[in-house]
Amino acid sequence: MSDTPKSLYMQRTGVRQYVARNQDGAEIRIGHGPGLFSPGDLLKLALAGCNAMSSDARMAARLGDDFEQFVGVSADYDQDNDRFTHVDVELVQDMSALSEEEIEDLKRRADAAIKRNCTIEHSVVDQALSASHTWTNERIN
Repeated sequence: MSDTPKSLYMQRTGVRQYVARNQDGAEIRIGHGPGLFSPGDLLKLALAGCNAMSSDARMAARLGDDFEQFVGVSADYDQDNDRFTHVDVELVQDMSALSEEEIEDLKRRADAAIKRNCTIEHSVVDQALSASHTWTNERIN
């Protein structure tokens, strides 16, 4: 490896195990086994994270800067072709203080923000993988 650090890099730590790092000092363990994220997990999390971050300003503007959100992600996997065929992202937040009309407007605006700002969706989903996201109105404890 050259002396110039890359923005992202991985170091092998064992059989099919790596630690990925960035220049800011963040790290994540990648591989197969307990305590590790698989590359497939990272793909799904990248899409879910991008959906959440792209819509965050819209959600915060209506629900408050301190709104709570839980984001779940799952995928359909085609074992014969070794590929994900669809990813579902569910964004759960408490919207009970809003009217049905306000909820629909917020979901529409948040969807538009995702379409406009989610680089992962533009790069992966628009090219090869179908995905959807669902907004769920639910209290988070």
